[in-house]
Amino acid sequence: MIVAYFIILLGIGYYGYKQATSNLSEYMLGGRNIGPWVTALSAGASDMSGWMIMGLPGEVYSTGLSALWLAIGLTIGAYINYLVVAPRLRVHTELAGDAITLPDFFKNRLNDQSNIIKIVSGLIIVVFFTLYTHSGLVSGGKLFQSAFGLDYRIGLIVIAAIVILYTFFGGYLAVSITDFFQGVIMLIAMIMVPIVTMLKLNGLDTFGTIAEMKPTNLDLFKGTTVIGIISFLAWGLGYFGQPHILVRFMSIRSIKLFPFTRRIGISWMAVGLLGAVLVGLLGIAFVPAQGVVIKDPETLFILMGQVLFHPLVGGFLLAAILAAIMSTISSQLLVTSSSLTEDFYKLIRGAQANSSKHEKEFVLVGRISVVVVALVAILIAWTPNDTILNLVGNAWAGFGASFGPLVILSLYWKGLTRTGAISGMIAGALTVILWIVFILPLGDVNVFFNLYEIVPGFIVSLIVTIVVSLFTQKPGSFVLDEFKQVEQQLADAKK
Repeated sequence: MIVAYFIILLGIGYYGYKQATSNLSEYMLGGRNIGPWVTALSAGASDMSGWMIMGLPGEVYSTGLSALWLAIGLTIGAYINYLVVAPRLRVHTELAGDAITLPDFFKNRLNDQSNIIKIVSGLIIVVFFTLYTHSGLVSGGKLFQSAFGLDYRIGLIVIAAIVILYTFFGGYLAVSITDFFQGVIMLIAMIMVPIVTMLKLNGLDTFGTIAEMKPTNLDLFKGTTVIGIISFLAWGLGYFGQPHILVRFMSIRSIKLFPFTRRIGISWMAVGLLGAVLVGLLGIAFVPAQGVVIKDPETLFILMGQVLFHPLVGGFLLAAILAAIMSTISSQLLVTSSSLTEDFYKLIRGAQANSSKHEKEFVLVGRISVVVVALVAILIAWTPNDTILNLVGNAWAGFGASFGPLVILSLYWKGLTRTGAISGMIAGALTVILWIVFILPLGDVNVFFNLYEIVPGFIVSLIVTIVVSLFTQKPGSFVLDEFKQVEQQLADAKK
């Protein structure tokens, strides 16, 4: 089953290579010609990585139903992102010099001839995405170690090799199609496992057993604190600044497709997250009932698949975990690659970067960047030192705080300036890093210090961006013209 799955992925990579890799726009953005189903499931699958199938059930298993606040925060955030950001970003990035990366959009939107904003935002992408990719590889290593009894590091190499191959050759189209395929597998798995587990135990009466084992297991409030609830809900803020999700909005064929895309994407997400929460809850009763010992709560889904199902079905469930892991890694590699190519290499090439004669060269640089970033992520993940959920949370907060306020302001506020944008990005990123390093370790002293770092990071970034913009040189008249065109296209789409 796993081997067949890998063969299918490589086949899709070859298809993408033949269909849409003739220039950098096709390789990095699919030529802005992606349909609603692929857009929705690709956005979902690239978002819900191994943490949904491994990290979230492990958190619920450890803390109880209070972890549901995380799923609630993410669903609300994703829905608002579809409404507030998606249509405007699709139109605005095309009008702003047909930008294919967020840094390129920021640069064109703010008419930054110095390219400082591209360099700063590109560095943030490279740093946080390398860390984000490393979290996916940790998931893959844990999967191979727990399911197959193989060395953790062999798992790293196998996962990385497959992802590199189909991303290297097939580019954005291959990544999007594989994400769609992987999204379907993930959804089936998150529906099937909770249902079969309940049938194996005592049906709906299982929840009564879970409550008897520990009263807080089924309590939304008692298993956490006010700061804990705020922190879980705050995950939703991260959506406004995640490049690997926002790029899906940039690549859709038409803004008229967004309402249908949103319904598909949010439905998939809600069902998937609910399934993950149920896996964690049911695991509380399942583990002692089976008389097994689970050393790492984040391997709960793997254990259930091995105990409950025929090896063939169990192989399918392992493929679901691989799907979750690889869909996100491939998206992250591609976005990081596009930033290295578009935001750094093209700057080095200077005037020649605008010549169509060099398109094949840029595609090659993009492919080489995929390999380089993957190798660095492997080195970081070689010795895991944290949970999957924490690793994802750190990178998620970094992007949400650095880019989230800037994306929203760039789409809605004409008064945004280049200096304000740069200051806000740096302030957001530094706040997240300083909070992780110096404030979170003080959580035992005061519960407030356990606040998820995206909250102070997002607030600081938003305030700094607005204040600095108010005191710096205002943008030129071209911004007003651009906003008028955006509003006109949005209005035409509603007719």
